[in-house]
Amino acid sequence: MMTTMVTTKPSMWKNYSTWANRHRKWLFASPAMIFVGLLIAVPLGWTLYLSVTDSEGSVRAASNLVGFSNYLEVLTDTERFWPAVMRTFVFTGGALAIELVLGMCIALLLWRPFRGEKWVRVAILLPLVATPVAVGMMWRLIFDPNIGFANQVLSWIGIPAQPWLSGQYTALPTLMFVDIWQWTPMVVLMLLAGLTSLSDEPDEAARIDGANSWQRFWFVTLPLMRATVIVTIVLRGIDALKTFDILYATKGKGGGSFHEVETLNIYAFGLSFDYNDYGIASTVLILFFLLIIAIMWVLTYRRKANRS
Repeated sequence: MMTTMVTTKPSMWKNYSTWANRHRKWLFASPAMIFVGLLIAVPLGWTLYLSVTDSEGSVRAASNLVGFSNYLEVLTDTERFWPAVMRTFVFTGGALAIELVLGMCIALLLWRPFRGEKWVRVAILLPLVATPVAVGMMWRLIFDPNIGFANQVLSWIGIPAQPWLSGQYTALPTLMFVDIWQWTPMVVLMLLAGLTSLSDEPDEAARIDGANSWQRFWFVTLPLMRATVIVTIVLRGIDALKTFDILYATKGKGGGSFHEVETLNIYAFGLSFDYNDYGIASTVLILFFLLIIAIMWVLTYRRKANRS
């Protein structure tokens, strides 16, 4: 009996050791994965619960389950919710498109070595050094309608002063410009990393065949960069969708007097901390989360389709 037990334990330990060695990458990564999963699942689950209640005033106050009435109320809100959705798409799509074009142009310029290349790269990365709140306050002073430097420059060339951030129809494009100024360098870094990983052989072959610079870029470089461009769109697009700091630092509560820059982030923040309507705010956040998931799925599907 004793001999059987002694031989069984080493055998079980050997089997466990073999299994652990085979799955060691999952065993080492599992604590971090579980921790990150809880960080995502717990807040998301709590927000989902609040979205089906009439919670307001305080999250600890008594609340009642109201089912999907909050979702029905939000989805039928044409005064604040759907305009906020439109502004979110306009801000994200417009800023992302211009950042991609500018980022690709600058990355192509930095692709080949030249004198002073290091200094140019440092200068391009300077906007990333400052925090978004500091950037927002800086541009708020520059675009001030009375003492701002932007209107002074316009006066030098005979153009009348513009409202910039104070205008109902100019505030959102102005903040898109600020976002482009700050985050184009990040797009440049990602695209430049993709360009430097490309082989020179396809470009040299196209050059020998007589292709000009535009043809080599459009038919050779860009198709090879497709995966990098899609990853850049996903990462920067999600980040742009979540933009809050610059908008709130420049326009404050409600995205301005006429809600001219009120995106879904600003709208949900106001519902939570200005009106303490946690049920509706949670509903907006859940819908926003589903929107981001849908966009990620579409872009990921497109990437897989391009690979196949």
